[in-house]
Amino acid sequence: MQEFRMSQLKPGAHVHMIGIGGISMSALAHMLMDFGFRISGSDAKASNLTDDLAAAGAEIHIGQSAQNIKNPDLVCYTAAISPENPELMAARNLQIPVIERAELLGALMELYQYPIAIAGTHGKTTTTSMMALVLLAAKTDPTILVGGELAQIGGNFRLGSKEYLPFEACEYVESFLHFRPFLSIITNVEEDHLDYFSDINHIISSFEKFASLTSPHGCIIVCSDDEHAPKVVQNVEKKVITYGVKSKNADYTAHNIHINKQGCASFTVCYQGNPLTEIQLSVAGEHNILNALGVTAAAMFLGLPLEAVRKGLAEFGGTKRRFEKVGTCGGCDLVDDYAHHPTEIRATLEAAKSMGYERIWTVFQPHTFSRTKHLLEDFAKVLPLSDKVMIADIYPARETYDGTIHSCDLASKIPGSIYMSDMYAIARYLKSNLKEGDLLITMGAGDVNKIAYALRED
Repeated sequence: MQEFRMSQLKPGAHVHMIGIGGISMSALAHMLMDFGFRISGSDAKASNLTDDLAAAGAEIHIGQSAQNIKNPDLVCYTAAISPENPELMAARNLQIPVIERAELLGALMELYQYPIAIAGTHGKTTTTSMMALVLLAAKTDPTILVGGELAQIGGNFRLGSKEYLPFEACEYVESFLHFRPFLSIITNVEEDHLDYFSDINHIISSFEKFASLTSPHGCIIVCSDDEHAPKVVQNVEKKVITYGVKSKNADYTAHNIHINKQGCASFTVCYQGNPLTEIQLSVAGEHNILNALGVTAAAMFLGLPLEAVRKGLAEFGGTKRRFEKVGTCGGCDLVDDYAHHPTEIRATLEAAKSMGYERIWTVFQPHTFSRTKHLLEDFAKVLPLSDKVMIADIYPARETYDGTIHSCDLASKIPGSIYMSDMYAIARYLKSNLKEGDLLITMGAGDVNKIAYALRED
């Protein structure tokens, strides 16, 4: 099927969005209104996001019904929408053009001069946020789409000029194959989303297809420290720039690395062995050195000033749910983190261990049955980096329980770990056992953060 193009819509056309209250769909709705399109949409429940859209002029329906389809020129839906959704079925019955969210985003990219895609199994939100702050420091007025809440832009998106568009390119169900970026950053390539991908070779092949979509006038920036990311560009005939800490032959490298008591790194960026600039990060974790190097490489290719690179990276203190300090409980610091893959967990716990706490407690909520099942042994290897481990029930997300995996299976592989099914029972247990000088991390992509918020002292 031929890809949708924005040129197929007349100026001021009516676009209806099913699932408009989602974090990414709501941002797309604002972008479309900024281009002069008329927007309507529906969601299962009202939220601050739907309220903001209504205030901006969108027609919002709470609850989904065929009657909400009022002859729009285009209907867009999220991947979470069922094929039996009444609005989706009505649109198809009326032969109204229907596209998925990623295809609409891909079409919108045509309207920007420099779409900048950040792809990878991990680090997309952090790297996109770093790139956004460097562009803001360079006074380029970027339009920004990020998968988390970034304090400097007051949320997950920013409407700016039609020049720069940094955004996250998610590989799940190969949605990033709808995108046509000017510049791509590939942070890493690992096994994940194995409910869709068959194996690591399938994932590498998908990333290779994505890389080949990069503009011939742009470039692909790849982490050469990663085992699989360099394989993605071996047969892609585009300009490739590499970065790494361990790979001394990478184009961009980090030298003279120092980690302060907060776990934040300072280092010298070198380009092809020659010192380029000094960087001080304000976010913990040595893995963020790699993210910063990728952003520096992108900024240099785009011709941004080094001062903007230094300033933007220094200003980045993290996004919501990425090692986010949410409060204290009896002298114990409470941190919430989105990590839900073994590599992410290792990076988070290694960062925490560099910060001098007496004990590190981790409450881990596995995310999806398929991921827990496929990566069970890897989870069991990395979680013991924490001094105390508690395991909550698996957060099913889009999946249905099939009886083949349970959180108890993971807990049984970690000596001394505790499994509890009730979030509030976990909170009560922690309240009695946390001590001053400890760190508690609620970890996972589901709703495990409610534990930290239940414990925090106002």
